[in-house]
Amino acid sequence: MASIFNVSKYILQKKGKMTTMKLQKLAYYCQAWSLVWEGVPLFDEEFQAWANGPVNPELFSFHKGQFVIDASKFEAFPDYSFSPAEIETLDSALNHYGDRDPQWLSELTHKERPWKEARAGVPVGEQCANIIEKEIMQEYYGGLSDAE
Repeated sequence: MASIFNVSKYILQKKGKMTTMKLQKLAYYCQAWSLVWEGVPLFDEEFQAWANGPVNPELFSFHKGQFVIDASKFEAFPDYSFSPAEIETLDSALNHYGDRDPQWLSELTHKERPWKEARAGVPVGEQCANIIEKEIMQEYYGGLSDAE
């Protein structure tokens, strides 16, 4: 199975340099749509419901202190051989969300059930390490897919 670092490297190779906030959100949406379309996660790492939307703490620690990032940051990670289905999922998510502004992506996550549910009872802007459950992501985004 890929790691969030493999997925991040792929995103940056496809979309080029971007803010770390945008990278976090794109990795989140790649994971969400893999859960819906493939029925399995792309990677094991979890997202937490931070104030600015979903954030993976391991990826955050890796890019901490950087505002903009590119694929060169991930050179130490070997290229991962994604399956054709995984590539289709990644590319579909990137085609849909990849050209969006980071703030737009953050605001979108704030309107969606997985992030809102994980932050239930946490005051606006406060720190939060609550996990956004993969099962809730799969259920919520699967419902969106059915509505289309």
